[in-house]
Amino acid sequence: MDHGGGRAGAGTIGSAGSLGLRVGQAVFSSASLLFMSVGVEFFSYTAFCFLVTIMGLVIPWSCTLAMIDVYSIFMGCPLRVPGVMFIVVVGDCVLSLVSFAAACSSAAVIDLLLQFHGSHCSPRFCGRYQLSAMMAFLSWFLMAVSALFNFWFLASR
Repeated sequence: MDHGGGRAGAGTIGSAGSLGLRVGQAVFSSASLLFMSVGVEFFSYTAFCFLVTIMGLVIPWSCTLAMIDVYSIFMGCPLRVPGVMFIVVVGDCVLSLVSFAAACSSAAVIDLLLQFHGSHCSPRFCGRYQLSAMMAFLSWFLMAVSALFNFWFLASR
């Protein structure tokens, strides 16, 4: 049965490049979530709650697609069904956009808090918030790359 076989393009679902991107997304999203939520009072700011929610969605998405990549790599049968590829592209694009929005809004709130000379944010908390936003931006970048690779593959079919 042909699943759209052929050689996996760099970064497209079912390839080692995609696996690397998905693992990176999961690692950076998890780090962002941990820096924001462990021992820090993030719930006072809506932007931080938004970031935690989005990173909580990115982690299972990336892990699920990483498992599909591992299966495809070991079985030598890349999953290239057009309907599935379309779902992956749409999911990547949507999560990429909302993760970028969450990272930007969190970075803006952090900047605003720091402009008040730390009166609203202790150095310990602001440092953790900054690390969380930085990890969210890295996760977004890898997700955007995944979306572009998969979109390119889908459009070229």
